[in-house]
Amino acid sequence: MNEQKRPATRAEEIRQAIEGEIFQGSLRPGSRLDEESLAARFGLSRTPVREAILQLVHSGLVVKKPRQGAVVAPLDLHRMVQLFEVMSEIEGLCARYAARRMSPDEKGRLAELHAGGVSLREAHDLDGYYALNRAFHDAIYDGSHNDVLREMARSLFARLAPYRRYQLNHPRRIEGSYAEHGEVLAAIQAADPDQAQAAMRKHLTIQADIFAEFVSIMS
Repeated sequence: MNEQKRPATRAEEIRQAIEGEIFQGSLRPGSRLDEESLAARFGLSRTPVREAILQLVHSGLVVKKPRQGAVVAPLDLHRMVQLFEVMSEIEGLCARYAARRMSPDEKGRLAELHAGGVSLREAHDLDGYYALNRAFHDAIYDGSHNDVLREMARSLFARLAPYRRYQLNHPRRIEGSYAEHGEVLAAIQAADPDQAQAAMRKHLTIQADIFAEFVSIMS
């Protein structure tokens, strides 16, 4: 079953556009994000612009400064790597517990999500694949049947979302991500917690390495 992609809100569209400009270097650290100018540029009111900026602040890409307002934050590669390290451990545990605790129906749902990525991978539909990717990981969080772990994983995913999304732009990254998901799925279906944890940790480590490569090119 293909995962239905939820239409992006105006605020999300603005946020994604600004994220792309930050990662591509068009908006450098210290650049000011003026609500009025952005509203005029996108032909919208200031309300979705303000919401987009708040989302960017939450992700750490933008900071609020006295008398300056919202400005693009410096990209702290060291901190991003640390966050990915923690994320790999948290998601690895989610996969480990999911391999032990997922019901047959939950495993079937996870397999359906993975199968739904074939057409998106072939079409190189970045937005569609990212939405499916998020649903795949979320299903594993739920499958851990550990509320504390699930909350931690979702919080970290939200914090790293723009970086995880942007690393999909790397050549053949969607294909690589899909293959890595397949390894995680196979281990969970086989009820192999050690392999599920190792496969998920590898998946997150590769994401971190690719993002670090992007940042080093931008520097």
